[in-house]
Amino acid sequence: MESLGSISLFVLVAETRSFTQAGKRLGISSSGVGKSIGRLEDRLGVRLFQRNTRSIALTLEGSLFLERCRRILSELEAAEMELSNAREKPRGKLRISLPLVSGLVMPAIIEFMRTYPEIELDIDFSDRMVDVIEEGFDAVLRTGEPTDSRLISKRLGGFQLQIVASAAYLAAYGVPKRPADLAMHSCLLHKFPSTGKVEPWPLRVAAGEPDFELPQTMVCNTTEVIVDVARSGLGVACLPDFMTTQSIKNGELVQVLTDYTVHTGVFRLVWPSSKHLSLRLRVFIDFMHSQLFNSALNE
Repeated sequence: MESLGSISLFVLVAETRSFTQAGKRLGISSSGVGKSIGRLEDRLGVRLFQRNTRSIALTLEGSLFLERCRRILSELEAAEMELSNAREKPRGKLRISLPLVSGLVMPAIIEFMRTYPEIELDIDFSDRMVDVIEEGFDAVLRTGEPTDSRLISKRLGGFQLQIVASAAYLAAYGVPKRPADLAMHSCLLHKFPSTGKVEPWPLRVAAGEPDFELPQTMVCNTTEVIVDVARSGLGVACLPDFMTTQSIKNGELVQVLTDYTVHTGVFRLVWPSSKHLSLRLRVFIDFMHSQLFNSALNE
């Protein structure tokens, strides 16, 4: 059991790249973590980490040992789950991070809570790029392709960005016929919370078209605000189709520049590769895939 404890601590330090973060997660001091890793290295007769005053990194031996340890812990957790899940209902806490598109995800979350009342949800609503492992999330929903090899992902659905405005706005200020026309319009722009940079609009500009900049009538770090402002007739916006479909159907918004807009995006659910799928995490992944995104994002 002492060896298993050392292995678990080693994996946590390797994933967080920090004695301090690992200690916080376990409720022990960073010096205590360092001493435990030192004892493990003495027992193995190899150095697992390269240390300096600001960071730590795995040695070659540490990287090889990490893969073995992950498999050991995964098999142990799988064995425990097989014994416990046979009779138990999904229960326990799930820490998840979801993007700030409550109109899309909240109906599914509410239905999930009704279906699995014994699962406790700790939800972080944010558009920033969270560190899934270091911040201790069980699962995170985000757009794009994951670049972290420590993560596993499941594609939940695709979406497209559209240029839209209200009918009242277009009647008052005219319909843009080509991208350069936007220079004369009120533009509602989205900025990435993690970088503060304005998200570019996916406009295909033909050769010979004049250069132009989008007027920054409003810049906001959440698209839910932008869609409300666009529906109110205050400008042109670039929004994902799952946020505009219903408003277009009921006439609140009109899509423009369709011949010049080229975009495809993907929503994915990601979770740590070292984490064996607990029953509560498994049902959450399956539920979000089947109940929400198969209909909302793939219409």
